[in-house]
Amino acid sequence: MLNFRRQSLKRKIANDPFYRFQSLEEVAIASELGIKIEVNQATVDEWLRLPGISIHQARNLVELMGMGIQFLSVQDLAAALSVPIQRLKPLEKILSFAYYDPESLLTPQRFNINTAQLEELRNIPMLDISLAEQILGDRQEKGKFQNLVDFKRRLNLGSELTAELMHYLQF
Repeated sequence: MLNFRRQSLKRKIANDPFYRFQSLEEVAIASELGIKIEVNQATVDEWLRLPGISIHQARNLVELMGMGIQFLSVQDLAAALSVPIQRLKPLEKILSFAYYDPESLLTPQRFNINTAQLEELRNIPMLDISLAEQILGDRQEKGKFQNLVDFKRRLNLGSELTAELMHYLQF
């Protein structure tokens, strides 16, 4: 009976890339399956897969990453979340800590579209001066962009341009 339950959990976890782990047993199963969360590129949804991580904590981690902070160990995560290391240690099995050089050509510089000024916007490839001015005007008139969908819709951008810009933007 116990083995059947474990096999059922294993199938569920393997087949659902957004499965939210409910226990440390499920984290162990995910580890057996080779599931990893890349800490320095994780999204809010990926953080929320971990048991005990709140939406507030997930958003804070993503915001810190957006500010250029990289986490090199589970100790760094514990410090950022102000939680005891013992609480995060069991999750270490599925956390991957890779360093990304912000100066690398493979890592585009990201800009917060809700705070960036004209000079910063001009540093974004594929974004010409008229679009930069349109962004600033729309932001001043209607407030912050909520996400990429809101950004695309409000500025009436094409899908190709949005797909290219999304690697340089954060919200």
